[in-house]
Amino acid sequence: MLPTAPRTRATRHPLVQFLLLFVAVAGALLAGAAPASAHAALTGTDPGQGSVVQQAPEKVTLHFSEKVAMSADSVRVLDPKGKRVDTGEIKDVSSGSTASYEKRLVAGLPDGTFTVAWKAVSTDSHPVSGAFSFSIGAPSDTSVELSGQEAGGGAVGVLYGIARYVSYAAFVLMAGGAAFVLICWPKGATARPLQRLVAYGWVGLTAATLALLMLRGPYQDGGKLSDVFDLGSIGAVLETKTGAALVSRLLLLAAAALFIAVLFGAYAKREDEKEKRDLTFGLAIGGSVVAAGIASTWALAEHASSGIQTGIAMPVDVVHLLAVATWLGGLTALLVALFKVPSFDAAGARRFSSLAFWSVVVLAATGIYQSWRQVGSWSALTGTAYGQLLLVKIGLIVVLLGIGWISRRWTARLAELPAERTATIVEQRSKVTAGAGGSGSSSGTGSSSGKTPKNPKRAAQLARQQAAVAAAREKQLRDADPGRAGLRRSVLAEAGVAVVLLAVTTVLTSTEPGRTVEESAGAAAPAAVNQPLDLTLPFDTKGEDGKGKVRIDLTPGRTGSNELHVWATRPNGKPFDLPEVKVSFTLEAKDIGPLPVTPDRIVTGHWAATGVQIPMGGEWDLSVTVRTSDIDQVTVRKNVKIG
Repeated sequence: MLPTAPRTRATRHPLVQFLLLFVAVAGALLAGAAPASAHAALTGTDPGQGSVVQQAPEKVTLHFSEKVAMSADSVRVLDPKGKRVDTGEIKDVSSGSTASYEKRLVAGLPDGTFTVAWKAVSTDSHPVSGAFSFSIGAPSDTSVELSGQEAGGGAVGVLYGIARYVSYAAFVLMAGGAAFVLICWPKGATARPLQRLVAYGWVGLTAATLALLMLRGPYQDGGKLSDVFDLGSIGAVLETKTGAALVSRLLLLAAAALFIAVLFGAYAKREDEKEKRDLTFGLAIGGSVVAAGIASTWALAEHASSGIQTGIAMPVDVVHLLAVATWLGGLTALLVALFKVPSFDAAGARRFSSLAFWSVVVLAATGIYQSWRQVGSWSALTGTAYGQLLLVKIGLIVVLLGIGWISRRWTARLAELPAERTATIVEQRSKVTAGAGGSGSSSGTGSSSGKTPKNPKRAAQLARQQAAVAAAREKQLRDADPGRAGLRRSVLAEAGVAVVLLAVTTVLTSTEPGRTVEESAGAAAPAAVNQPLDLTLPFDTKGEDGKGKVRIDLTPGRTGSNELHVWATRPNGKPFDLPEVKVSFTLEAKDIGPLPVTPDRIVTGHWAATGVQIPMGGEWDLSVTVRTSDIDQVTVRKNVKIG
C-alpha cells in the first residue's frame, strides 16, 4: 500500500498563509507609513527663517544639501494678505558643493510678514516641501494658510508606496522565477504553476509601473487622487528623470514578455539536446540583459543616482537588486515547486542551494558598500531612521541565512532518496500506461480489452483519469518523504521572512540616508560672523512621544540685543506643543554664563524672546532644554559662532 499523503487542504493552506502574510506586511508597512523623508535637506535661506530685515529684499534664496529639480511654480512668496509677490523663473545660483536657487520679488514690498512656500524633487526622485517666513520692518499678522498635506503624503502617498512595493515584489518573482527555471530546473518550463508565477510577476510589474507613472505627478506636487488623470501632469512627469525611468521600464517589459513566451513555449517544447543547449545560452544572455536593464531603472532614479560615487553606486545597485531577485524569487519558485509540482526532483533543489549561496555572497558584498555609502558613520547607523531600518534589514537577513542553513540540510536529505523509490514511481507509471492501452469502456460505450474505446470522448476521459491517478500516486510517494516535507516547511519559513525583508527594503528606499541627515545638520549648524543664527537640533527625551526637532533663530546674530525664535516640530514635521522650552548661552573661554533665556509661547510649536543680550563675540555654547512631559526632559547643545 502506498503511504498516505497529507490532506489536500493542508497542502494548500501554507501557500494561502504566505499570500496573506504578503498582503498584511504590505499594508502594515506601507498603508500606515508617513510621507517619504526628504533626501535633499534645506540647509539655509536668505532672508533667514523668522528674520526681520529693514529693507525689502530683491529676491529669496534657498540652499539645499544637494541638487534638486524645481519648476517655475516651485517657490511662491506670499504677502500678509496672501497675494503672490514673486516674479520670473527660478534661477540656479549653485556654487561648489552648495546647491542654491533664487526667485526674484516684485519691487516696493510693504512692511510685514511674508511667507515662502517651496517644493522640489531630490536627485534620487523623492519629493520635499516646506515653508518659512521673514518680515520687513517688523513682524505682522498674516492671513496665509498653507495646505497641510506635504509632498508625498495623503492617499496618493499611500498608493504610491504600495505600487513601489508591488513593483519590487513583482520584479523579484518574474526575474527570480525565470532564473530558477533556466538555471536550476529546466524541466520546470513545462510546469504550469511555475509558468503562472513568472507571468503573474510580469503582469504585477507592468501594472505597478503604470500606476507609478500616473501617481507620480500628484505624489511629487502634493496633489489629490483625482489628479492622476491630469494629462498635463503626466506629460510633465515624462520630462523628468523618474518619468524616463518608468517609460524605459515599460519598454523593457515588452522585451521581457518575449523572453517569457520563448522560455515557456519554444524552450519548453525543445527535445533535441544540442538545440536546447544553444537556446539555453541565448535565453541566459538575453534574459540577463533585460533583467539588468529593468533593475537599472531603479538605480537611475533612486538612492544610487545621488550622493557620492554615483558612477560606482549605480552598477553596484543593479547587481544588488539582481542578487536579491535571484535569491528571493528563486526561493518563491522553489516553494511553489515543492507544493504544486509533484515531479520536482532533488537535483533542482541542489542547484538552487548553490545558486542561493552565491547570490547571498554577492548580496553581502554589494550591501556592505551600499551601507557605507548611505550611512557614512557609526553614529548615523544608530542615530538615524535609515541606520535603524538598515539594522532591522541586517537582522532579517541573518534570520534568513539561519533558516537557509536548515533548508540546505533538508536538501541534502532529499538528495539521498533510495534508488528503489524512484524505481517504484517508474513502475507505477508503467502500470498506468499499460492500463491505458488495454482498458475498456464502461456502461454502454465500452469495447473489448485491448481495443480503443469506440467513444472518443470516453477515451479522452479515461486518459485524463489515468493521468490523474499516476500523478496522485507519484505525489503520495513524494509527500511521504520526510526530506521533502522538512524542506517545504523551512522554505515556507524563509519565504515568510523574505516578504517582511522586502517590505523593510521598500521603506528603506524612501527614507533619508543617514549620511545626508548628518551632512545637512552639519551644513545648517555653523553661523557666519554677524549673520542671523539659524540651526536645527534633534532631541529625544527617551519618554513617550519624546522625539522631535527644535529650530533656533537668533537675529541679527551679533553682539548686543537680539531676537530669539524657537520652533519645535514632531518627526512628521507637525508643530510640537512642548510644556517648556529654555535656552542658555555660555562663553567658556571668557567664563561668561550660562545666560538663561525663557522664551514666551506665541502659537503651538513657536516661542520667542526679545532683547536677548550677547555681551561679546566668540564661540558660544548654545543649550536648549525641552520638556515633553512632567518628568521627561533633555538638553541639547551646539557650539555656534556669534559676533
